[in-house]
Formats: sequence, structure tokens, C-alpha cells
Amino acid sequence: MHTTLLSVLGLALLGALHAQDGAPLQTDFQQDKLTGRWYSIGLASNSNWFKEKKHLMKMCTTVISSTADGNLEVTSTYPKYGHGEGVGWGSKHDIRVVETNYEEYALVATKISKSSGSSTMVLLYSRTKELSPERLERFTQFSREQGLTDEEILILPQTGE
Repeated sequence: MHTTLLSVLGLALLGALHAQDGAPLQTDFQQDKLTGRWYSIGLASNSNWFKEKKHLMKMCTTVISSTADGNLEVTSTYPKYGHGEGVGWGSKHDIRVVETNYEEYALVATKISKSSGSSTMVLLYSRTKELSPERLERFTQFSREQGLTDEEILILPQTGE
């Protein structure tokens, strides 16, 4: 397994987030209910990193935990697929929980800013390895609303790992 700290990003997600065009924030967001284990079911991005690694990507486990300073830490463990750099290194992330019911799914939008430019990423998390077709369609629809194309949207295949 390869662990990528997708973010010690001080997910100041929650109230202190910068405005992000087109990505609303979950109404009455309750940070403590988001913590715990999730599966990354869907990933959409227009980043070069994603385009290069998309064909290798598989479903992964993500753990969201609270930090001492009141933020959230997101750690994703991907099945090993060779050498690669971490998605979050040297970049600033503006992250928003767009929709969640805390017990089934969470739809998250991220704007990533680097010195070389910016990119958009949308993640679909689930508490189980499968989600309803309606939730998958909502992920696809929301990704398109963020300007991502069908080629940039991926439902991650399950692994036995």
C-alpha cells in the first residue's frame, strides 16, 4: 500500500473557507460527523497528475480525523501502482464539502493552486465500497458543473486490497 497524505491541509473547510465559484458549502456542516473511514469512490480532476495516473488509479481508503487546531486531516491510502508524487505537495488546497449525509456519502470539491497553475478536483467518498447509481450520477453531474469533461471523471475500480 502507498500512503499519500492528501492533506494535512488544514481543512479549514468549514466556515473559514474562501469563496469558491460554483461550489456551495454543505448547509449546517458538522465537522465531527465527517470524521472516520471512507472509501474514495469517484475522482475527477483536470490536473496533469490525474491525467498521467488515471489509468492506474483504484479505489482507496481515506481517513478523516480532527486535528488539535480544529481543522481536519485527510489521509488516503492507495493501492501501490508504482512511483509517483503526492497529489498535495507544494500546493494550496481550497476544499469544500458540497454535500453529505455523513453516514453514506460525501461530495467534496477542491481548488488546487500551485506556482505552475491551478486545477479542480472533485471527490466522492462513501462509507461502503458501493454507492447507488443516483449518487454516482450526482458526482458526475457536479463534476461537469465544475467544468470537468467526461474524460476527466473516473469512478474508481475496486481492488481486493
